[in-house]
Amino acid sequence: MTAYIIAKINVTDAEQYQKYMNVTPGVIEQFGGRFIVRGGESVTLEGPEETNRVVVVEFPSLDKVLEFYNSQEYQAAKKLREGAATTSFIAVDGV
Repeated sequence: MTAYIIAKINVTDAEQYQKYMNVTPGVIEQFGGRFIVRGGESVTLEGPEETNRVVVVEFPSLDKVLEFYNSQEYQAAKKLREGAATTSFIAVDGV
């Protein structure tokens, strides 16, 4: 079953965060993932206004999400994000 990572990201250092953004597409592709949403314009329809960058990544399965997230490749990429953003990542099965 398809699964997704939904991320909300508050970028605090755009230059450093760009380094992370340059690396992650290749790592995501290695695990069968693809971007569905990558920080485009958003409009809050209900609840508190969302001002964070929103990213949605599709993977073939929840197992692939976990394989990606725990991989050495992603953990190395994640270090590039340290000090450049605060994040919330959620993994969820699709329907």
